[in-house]
Amino acid sequence: MRFGSTLPYGKCPRCHAQTLFDGVIRFAPRCRACGLEFSAFNVGDGPAAFLTLFIGTLVSALAIWLQLAFDPPFWVHIVLWVPLTVLAVLVGLRAAKEKLLVAEYRRRAGEHRRSGP
Repeated sequence: MRFGSTLPYGKCPRCHAQTLFDGVIRFAPRCRACGLEFSAFNVGDGPAAFLTLFIGTLVSALAIWLQLAFDPPFWVHIVLWVPLTVLAVLVGLRAAKEKLLVAEYRRRAGEHRRSGP
């Protein structure tokens, strides 16, 4: 069993089988249950950009609050914020990528293919 299949999301938008991811944050090429091609959708880097801004702001604000409220040693910040940031980015990126792919599927969006000259 892969790490990706143990999280509560990662479901194919067509058949709802938990086959969307083939790793921690990498999409599978296609659904193993119904054959939907996930590579036809273009999620891009949008989720990563917004997630970086959101999580970076949140972690920075919490770190500043912790420093001003309790004045802990520097190693406390490293032990606390580095794992929390990595976990938040991985979980958040997975959820954001899935939501965008499902939105593209529901709206029948895809890469534009020009026919003719």
